[in-house]
Amino acid sequence: MSSRVPTFTDDFVNGDVSFWHRSLGPAHAGPVLGGDRRADVVIVGAGYTGLWTAYYLKQARPSLDVVVLEKEFAGFGASGRNGGWLTGDLAGSHARYAKTHGVAATRALQREMYASIDEVIAVCEKEGIDADIVKGGVLNVARGSAQAARLRASVAEAARWDVEVRLMSPQERDARLRVAGAVQASWSPHCARIHPAKLVRGLTRAVRELGVEIFEHTPVDEIAPHRAVTPYGTVSADYVIRATEGFTSTIKGLRRQWLPMNSSMIVTEPLPDSFWEQVGWQGAELLGDLAHYYMYAQRTADGRIAFGGRGRPYLYGSRVDARGHTHDWTVEALWGLLVDFFPAAASSRIAHAWSGVLGVPRDWCSTAHVDQATGIGWAGGYTGHGVTTTNLAGRTLRDLILGEPTHLTELPWVGRDVRPWEPEPLRWLGVHSMYRLYRVADARERSMSRTSALARLADLITGH
Repeated sequence: MSSRVPTFTDDFVNGDVSFWHRSLGPAHAGPVLGGDRRADVVIVGAGYTGLWTAYYLKQARPSLDVVVLEKEFAGFGASGRNGGWLTGDLAGSHARYAKTHGVAATRALQREMYASIDEVIAVCEKEGIDADIVKGGVLNVARGSAQAARLRASVAEAARWDVEVRLMSPQERDARLRVAGAVQASWSPHCARIHPAKLVRGLTRAVRELGVEIFEHTPVDEIAPHRAVTPYGTVSADYVIRATEGFTSTIKGLRRQWLPMNSSMIVTEPLPDSFWEQVGWQGAELLGDLAHYYMYAQRTADGRIAFGGRGRPYLYGSRVDARGHTHDWTVEALWGLLVDFFPAAASSRIAHAWSGVLGVPRDWCSTAHVDQATGIGWAGGYTGHGVTTTNLAGRTLRDLILGEPTHLTELPWVGRDVRPWEPEPLRWLGVHSMYRLYRVADARERSMSRTSALARLADLITGH
């Protein structure tokens, strides 16, 4: 049997909850909303954004009555399905933020992203949340001349935005992590590994201990000025905060606001010591690459590889597959790429595969906003960089809700106006064309020294 054909553990699971949640056992869901009620702030969505917002509001004003409404259970969505990257990468384009707010403001946003990593770590220490956090940095590898050219260009551009990243020597790269076919690599210290479900469950506990009520299995059908409507009652509040990220398209009137993009992951069984002796990876570094159809990976605390990338990127009509099933061809593609990176893993098996959705604005830049007239606020559109950005969002929404101008409320993502995505079938055609072009471009670049024109065309189609 070819090493590129995956084999599975006896207890292999495809979909449902992520491996992260499965490793902890079933979550204990809170009560369902039991009728109409009044609050100071109602937050729709019990993922990282909603929980961080509730946490910082109650820390700042303990007397506030804060209610969180969740369709499934806390952390069911992207907060419990992501790759576990607490990264300082900006959730958006430096150049696009700078175009509207200037270089200095964009640099300030980047610095806040770096600071948010340490803020998450500090809160975990304060609240006793053991989320397997190791601030081991991030290593991005180029596998081929075209990728290496993009890597060098990105590192050269980084200084303009106060991005702390540098090229690595081959010796330094291999001392940290040995990836087959790597010709060049960059390094940044601003990234930490986390166990996503441990973080979201610990944060849920901390928020409840502050007196926040979290009503689970309570879907919100409509968000309107000063109220959130559910089948079990309406919560009226001074502020209604939408913290629904990739599930925003399921709310009435918001189908074209943020596009729900799918990302998929597999995780291996625990790998033997002999494997780690061959590849290194002793510092729990996060791993990415410079392909257009990119991957992301971490070494878990129990010695597995969690490996992710794009699967079936988008469902027609902005539909969301909440169950997280991953298509067989996606599982095979991710496994093939994992083995291509680490041939020594070929004899191992896959223990779990799952998918989740992330929110993508039309300009691929995240936003945070509170409308004082309607009381409606939101944060999201993190384009896959939400683990850290949600913490910054929670603190920013706190300041906006409390009406306290701070350095956070002046950041360039606050109040950003983004046009909606095109109606169907245009957005389906655009997204699928983009990813098909990216796949073809990656294949062509194996024998090229520069970026394929097809990738530039894909960027042009969708504004990536």
